[in-house]
Amino acid sequence: MTFGVGSWVLTGCDSGSKGVPKKKAPPSEKTEPPAAAPEKKPAAAPSPGGGKAEVVLEVGDQIVYSQTKIEVATGATVELTIKHTGKLPKAAMGHNFVLLAQGTDMNQFAMTAMAAAATEYIPANMKDKVIAHTKVVGGGESDTITFTAPAPGEYAYLCTFPGHWQQMNGKLIVS
Repeated sequence: MTFGVGSWVLTGCDSGSKGVPKKKAPPSEKTEPPAAAPEKKPAAAPSPGGGKAEVVLEVGDQIVYSQTKIEVATGATVELTIKHTGKLPKAAMGHNFVLLAQGTDMNQFAMTAMAAAATEYIPANMKDKVIAHTKVVGGGESDTITFTAPAPGEYAYLCTFPGHWQQMNGKLIVS
């Protein structure tokens, strides 16, 4: 038997099906649509009249915070957890959260903080510039602090572990 050009017909069946057609669900059975990807939750949302704001700030074996913007209502009780999801110890890749008072020079604070290892990189002579801070955490560790959101405005936060602050900083926005 001879085949001419164009006599071959290819059909769309996958190699794993072995020629067996796919079974369709009977009309009486309901099929669930595929689950949607989880929506990334904002760090915290403003709550009227203060209230409570729970914030989880994740960090890892890179020099980055999971959020660089946190929004809360003035007077809110803020419960902030810094959670180190990495594996490196704090001596190698420690992270903290330090919320500074308005008007504080972040560069000057960070430079002074590098020499304050004994006090979790919070310089004793600049404690009056700190609204709240966590301890330094390493891989697998976390620390939770509670503080009252200050007056409306923008407040800088940063990681004061040496060399981190330029990449690990953000804004607490209080409304």
